[in-house]
Amino acid sequence: MVFLGVDLAWRSQPSGVCCLAYGREGLYLLNIDRLDHRDQVLQWVDDFAPDPHPALIGIDAPTIVTNSTGMRACDRLCHQCFGKYDAGAYPANLASPFVANTLAFAQALLARGFRHGADLVPQTAGRWQIEVFPHPATVNLFGLPKILKYKKGKLGDRQVQLAMLASLILEKLPIANLQPVLQMHHHLLQGKIAGKALKAHEDKLDSLLCAYIAYHWWLWGQAKNLVLGEQTTGFMIVPTANP
Repeated sequence: MVFLGVDLAWRSQPSGVCCLAYGREGLYLLNIDRLDHRDQVLQWVDDFAPDPHPALIGIDAPTIVTNSTGMRACDRLCHQCFGKYDAGAYPANLASPFVANTLAFAQALLARGFRHGADLVPQTAGRWQIEVFPHPATVNLFGLPKILKYKKGKLGDRQVQLAMLASLILEKLPIANLQPVLQMHHHLLQGKIAGKALKAHEDKLDSLLCAYIAYHWWLWGQAKNLVLGEQTTGFMIVPTANP
């Protein structure tokens, strides 16, 4: 079973991608990258999870949107549950300029056999896609009082916050082999990453979290995850605890 994480670009920016595999030695890293176009991301999915290989994809982007205006029920629930941690979701509706792109990606995955997985039975082989959101996941997995604010703000502050995220991933997540992420963490601690390189590392770490959330959902289901919303109008999976 493989677990793919996609920090999907909502418009024309690059996307972070990560592939984790589960085997006798536990969960380990197969690939982490950043790709420029949606078609490249889909080709990457085909390479690491060719049909009918069992796989679960965690996507940081709206994958089911039916409301013409306002926000989805899952976005509203995310605000209610995680707003106090500064982890509320960005609202999505059919008029949002990014939604056509994210829905097209989800539809392309459906054509590849990836069903929406809000009702997934834990540890069942198959092909699913789920919507995930790294910020509330980090609050629960790492016991944070607030999210790590590595996306906005002064460069020095972002570098520190992103280094903290890399450190927490290495220390807290039960993944066997994270050498590429360890290298990124080392560079971040030295404070040598800025500009586009910093954004690239951010996207890769977010994609790793997406892949891990997919694994967490597959392994534990609702025993250790929240389902915000429901499958017909949009849902998000958020871990409640680490194994």
